[in-house]
Amino acid sequence: MSRKRPGRVRTKRDNRREPLLLSTIPPSNINVREGEIMTIVCPDCETWRRLMGESQLKIREHCPRGCTVRAAECEAHPRCPGSNQAVRLDISVEQWGEAMLAADSTATGRRSARQHFKPIPAPAKPVMQMSPIPTTSGEALAAYRSHLRPCRSSTSATPCLGTHRCSEGARLAALYAELKQTQGQRDSEARVDALLTRSRRARAWTRHAEATSGSNMVLAKRSGTAIEEANNSVRARSASAVSEFRGPDVPLDPLKISA
Repeated sequence: MSRKRPGRVRTKRDNRREPLLLSTIPPSNINVREGEIMTIVCPDCETWRRLMGESQLKIREHCPRGCTVRAAECEAHPRCPGSNQAVRLDISVEQWGEAMLAADSTATGRRSARQHFKPIPAPAKPVMQMSPIPTTSGEALAAYRSHLRPCRSSTSATPCLGTHRCSEGARLAALYAELKQTQGQRDSEARVDALLTRSRRARAWTRHAEATSGSNMVLAKRSGTAIEEANNSVRARSASAVSEFRGPDVPLDPLKISA
């Protein structure tokens, strides 16, 4: 099998620029794989162009408009300044391949994660339009009856007619049956909870009284403990009531002291 001959360079002239080094060109902008046509991105028109030659590589002469040399539609056919640009392979093809793999892995890591947009949830129902959940059998029965009236006169596909009940009517009926069946148990549990609460409060008041009973002697200053307790107690007294601490030793007549 004959070997594919690379493109020929019919001139030794170049564009008088410094040659492009393979080590300075981005690996994604040039292809020097063995067995493939060597191509490069032109630094001027930024299009893929073929590299001509074997020992001295040059960018093939081309038009920046993208047409070929023999294109009839291109009248002026200007030559791109990047034509005949010399390219020097200052590193081996293996080193270029390693740089290509490193650049590809870096670009893969820079890709952002795919975004998944969640649907916007429907707005919640206003509080004033929410019906409270029945907690007793009476409330459940009232809610069931209030549902039957508008549902029977509605134009829905499955209204509550006869023994048939819609989904909401069936739910309220099942809730009423459940609450009615467990009403006695819940009443007894409520009574037990009330008794336990009352007992806990009584024990708390007893502990408080025992903890504060020893400070009565400290509060008494001049009149004794009994008077201090009477002063601290709250009693409703009439205007003509006589104090229990009033005795015969208390002077009733006005005392006049002469100077």
